Amino acid sequence: MSTDAVLNAPDLSLTAAAAQRIADLSRLEGRPLMLRIGVDAGGCSGFQYQFDLVEAADPDDRRIERDGAAALVDEISLVLLKGSEIDFVDELAGAEFRIRNPNARSSCGCGVSFSI
Repeated sequence: MSTDAVLNAPDLSLTAAAAQRIADLSRLEGRPLMLRIGVDAGGCSGFQYQFDLVEAADPDDRRIERDGAAALVDEISLVLLKGSEIDFVDELAGAEFRIRNPNARSSCGCGVSFSI
């Protein structure tokens, strides 16, 4: 599928750090990559975030762009992520993509699962 057919997701945003990390990973792999974000049922709080690096979008994906980097979210996950910010943090405990989700009422200690 052409990325031109992928719709933009104005209700989500990428931080500069997340965009830079996606660009760095693309350079390391030697090919353009996008960060796919999804929400699945499960985890210790009810829902859990899923992250993957992909080269192509699926037909129902929404695209978030910043500084030439892109993230993708499917329509179903978009409902649970509306208004969220996708960030990348590099701390002593580890480096990871994180979601700041204003819809989450609570989340687990690891930050991977949440409840609505």
